[in-house]
Amino acid sequence: MAGHSKWSQIKRKKGANDSKRSAMYSKHIRAIQAAVRSGGTGDPAGNLSLKNAIAAAKSATVPVDNIENAIKRAVGAGDGAADYKDVTYEGYGPGGTAIFIETLTDNVNRTVADIRAVFNKRGGSLGTNGSVAWQFEKKGVLLLKDTSEQAQETAIEHGAEDIQESEDGLEISTGPNDLYAVQDALVAAGFPVESAQVAMLPSNTVAVSGDDARKLLMLIDALEDLDDVQNVYSNAEFPEED
Repeated sequence: MAGHSKWSQIKRKKGANDSKRSAMYSKHIRAIQAAVRSGGTGDPAGNLSLKNAIAAAKSATVPVDNIENAIKRAVGAGDGAADYKDVTYEGYGPGGTAIFIETLTDNVNRTVADIRAVFNKRGGSLGTNGSVAWQFEKKGVLLLKDTSEQAQETAIEHGAEDIQESEDGLEISTGPNDLYAVQDALVAAGFPVESAQVAMLPSNTVAVSGDDARKLLMLIDALEDLDDVQNVYSNAEFPEED
């Protein structure tokens, strides 16, 4: 199960300052509250969307108190609370790259206008539904530092589809519905999981470098800065940092 680590590429980010960290926390809180409302319960055991949202928030180091308070507020919210919808957008970036965007919005017209403006300003173009989605697949992704053969065998026995090994540990991909079965099996066997979440992984990557790489990173950063944008995925393969 050798090969290039897609996750290390799509999660390539610069360090966040306090302002960016606060904005990132707000996005996760919004996702948690939307999951509670759409799933009809604040219990992650009976709400897979909420379980995924909590896992993503924890991976982003959102404090547990913030997560718990967000769930409580969502459970107690009445009909007047904002009704966020999951809407995805697709587009093209520098170097012939594909970009897939997940949003949570209570105003689709505002969101699409903001996204189109970023694409136009940063040298990309907004595509139509289905234009690049076929290049991505929803997967569960787990990261753990233990690279032992036993850890890999445990993951495979419980549903892992692919395993990539790097100097940072193991990147394990699963079907989206198998994510937590693999996670629970690893934890039960004594292999702590660093993070576990559902993501859109590219089926193939496109190498970018130089000006294209810089422009694409600026485009991705600008999209991520939009309040309604939850996640931005690309099929870009960036050069290794020195």
